[in-house]
Amino acid sequence: MLEKEIEKKLVTAVKNMGGICPKFVSPGLDGVPDRLVLLPQGKFAFVEIKAPQKKLRPLQVKRKRQLEQLGFLVYCIDDIAQIGGVLSEIQSS
Repeated sequence: MLEKEIEKKLVTAVKNMGGICPKFVSPGLDGVPDRLVLLPQGKFAFVEIKAPQKKLRPLQVKRKRQLEQLGFLVYCIDDIAQIGGVLSEIQSS
C-alpha cells in the first residue's frame, strides 16, 4: 500500500465524520506532520502519514515532540487499519 492511498483513506474517513483534513505545509519549518485533522466540537490533531513499515525521520521525531510538549495530539499512521482508532482517540480527547 502506498502512502498516498493511506492518506486518501484518512481524508475520506475524516470527511465522513463531518470534519476536514487539510494538507499541512509550513514554509521555513521542516519536518511538520502531513495533515491536520479537524473534527466537530473543536477536536484537533496532527497526523503524519507513512508508507507501511516506514519510520519518522529524526527531524519529524523532533517536531512531533515539540508539538506534543505544547499539548497537541500528534499521530503517525502507516496502515489503513490504524485510521479508525486514531480518529476515535482524537474524537474522545
